[in-house]
Amino acid sequence: MSNSFKTGACRLRIMRAMDKSKQPETTFAATQATSTSSAARPPGPAGIGFQQMRAMRRDYLGTVGGWHQRWGDVVQQRLMVYRDYSFLHPEHVRELLVASHEQLIRWPRATEIFASAHGQSVLVAEGSAWKRQRQMLQPGFAPKRVDALLPLMVAAGQQALQRWQGAGREAFGFEAAMTQLTMEVILRSLFSRSDEAQGRAAAEAVHVLSLVAMGEFYWPVSSPLWAPWKAPKRRALATLDGFIRRELARRREDDTPHDDLLDMMIRARDPEGRGFDEGGLRDECMTTFLAGHETTAAALTWWGWCMASHPQEQQAIAEELDQVLAGRAPTAADLPQLPRLSRSIKETLRLYPPGAALLTRIASTPVRVAGFEIPPGAMIRLTPALTQRDPRWFQEPEAFRPERFDPGSGHGEIPRGAYLPFGAGPRVCLGSHFATTEMMVIGALILQHHRLAPVPGLAPPTPRLDITLRPSQALQLRLERR
Repeated sequence: MSNSFKTGACRLRIMRAMDKSKQPETTFAATQATSTSSAARPPGPAGIGFQQMRAMRRDYLGTVGGWHQRWGDVVQQRLMVYRDYSFLHPEHVRELLVASHEQLIRWPRATEIFASAHGQSVLVAEGSAWKRQRQMLQPGFAPKRVDALLPLMVAAGQQALQRWQGAGREAFGFEAAMTQLTMEVILRSLFSRSDEAQGRAAAEAVHVLSLVAMGEFYWPVSSPLWAPWKAPKRRALATLDGFIRRELARRREDDTPHDDLLDMMIRARDPEGRGFDEGGLRDECMTTFLAGHETTAAALTWWGWCMASHPQEQQAIAEELDQVLAGRAPTAADLPQLPRLSRSIKETLRLYPPGAALLTRIASTPVRVAGFEIPPGAMIRLTPALTQRDPRWFQEPEAFRPERFDPGSGHGEIPRGAYLPFGAGPRVCLGSHFATTEMMVIGALILQHHRLAPVPGLAPPTPRLDITLRPSQALQLRLERR
């Protein structure tokens, strides 16, 4: 199974069979219908999982995509101690994430890995603890609250534009710039303060933790943090913990209200009137760093490539920005008036979902889906990057076609569950509106002032799956003044 991705026209190659064959759209359904009637379990690879684990570590998306191309919408196999079920069809995805969500818990191994950095934040918590934390945090990420943070996003973007002056006509480190800029947005939104050096250090720490976590997923246990080879993780955690502890100490000494996310967390109360203790505040801040930065940086990196490789679409968006903004910075009221920019972001998230393959759950009770009963303890695997490129739901699924999100374009309605860059159901990403608003603001500021173009002689970027979907080599683009 190839792990290459076609990117010349912003096309992501996930499955060799999808790229090279013109199978009828009934292929998956027909395969599954046959297997459902002839077996108590869905079909899938044989063995105890050693070969599958090695294959997934080399090329996760290609391997899982190959299973579904061969065996259908539901694939079952043994992966060491787990009975593993992988689902592709949007109806099954929604049934699991929405209708059956209370019967599913996070994969304990993933929880262990995430908890080593996130503590017991809303990302890690289950049951009543998760409900309490989610209810406490939800108001801070509501659209009106995020809109109030938009000026902080604009300020970070404008500061970045000043740094970029005179740089990049031949080769501009676009991915590095997006990584630093999105970290500065998080620092301003979380703490109402930022500086360039702090942003670089925090972004590097987040990147290290993401790489380490991805490697740990393929080992049954984690070595203790004091192990010598864990030094990079220790240093990264110390960097982020230091930022958070210092800001918490400043807030204890200063009663001045701050209109930022940390202030919201400090003031948040559950129905019994209890707030977060210091450990809880640290954990939620850490999750904001890790989940709120890496995913948006990756998405903006791919958006930049899609713009550079589609100059006509980029020019149309620039004209939309000129017409609506007339040279001024965007406000919250402007964003709904920028549909073309919005569609380009949605299509980027379809082709390159940052969390391309991280929806893994464990059945806590029997769950019946697609005609099969999933036993307690079984692993349930959902892969948005595959579902979002299924030709049954998306015309020309490998192509960058933002107009598919225009109801009047004739592309047809996208089935519920076929597009889930932020997940679905009660555990849908808490920061989805924050992320899309940030992408809109940064995208608008960039295209108001610059044109993006590929660097001559450089090959198109090839995606690599870590915790997020990133280019295998740091993306460089030409950055030209308009």
